[in-house]
Amino acid sequence: MQQSSLFPVSSESIINTNECRVELFRGFISNHQNYFFQLVEGLAWQQDQITLYGKTHNVPRLQAWYGDPGMEYTYSGIHLMPNNWTLELKELKEKIESYTAQKFNSVLCNFYRSGSDYVAWHSDNESELGPNPFIASLSFGEERKFILREKDNKVSKVELLLGSGDLLLMSDKTQEVYEHQISKTKKVTEGRINLTFRQIIRS
Repeated sequence: MQQSSLFPVSSESIINTNECRVELFRGFISNHQNYFFQLVEGLAWQQDQITLYGKTHNVPRLQAWYGDPGMEYTYSGIHLMPNNWTLELKELKEKIESYTAQKFNSVLCNFYRSGSDYVAWHSDNESELGPNPFIASLSFGEERKFILREKDNKVSKVELLLGSGDLLLMSDKTQEVYEHQISKTKKVTEGRINLTFRQIIRS
């Protein structure tokens, strides 16, 4: 991974095997509080719905999808059309691109309004992301527990507390081998925003 002197943060290797790589950068964004309020007020948050086993439910968080023109995204039956990049999202995207030497053309924004909002076990492995996607996950706001587990071994888990300004990178075959979640918690009453930058592949 190419590192830039503009972002002098140390990395923590969470998973590092021949197939999978997960790396954590604490405090990647120093002025995280300003970004949090700008994102809360400035993004086009929406309450999507998902249908499971014949029943329709509200997605237990707010979402917003941003990207280059034509970068549509579908997961769990939810079809998202891209909003145009905001100044803040474009700035954050370029910071991560500069640090990782990766390119991103879209970002899924999730707003967990309190500890009651969550995301269930899943992998970011939709066909639009291609094989071995590089996912850059940036957190703002309240600290929440991020949990990883192997799909073939659901007992052993890796638990991380992701704080405001932290950057988590998942690459290689991580989405094929692992799944992850943000579970409910009564300990958290404040909001958290998570931005997962991706590269949509169009044939």
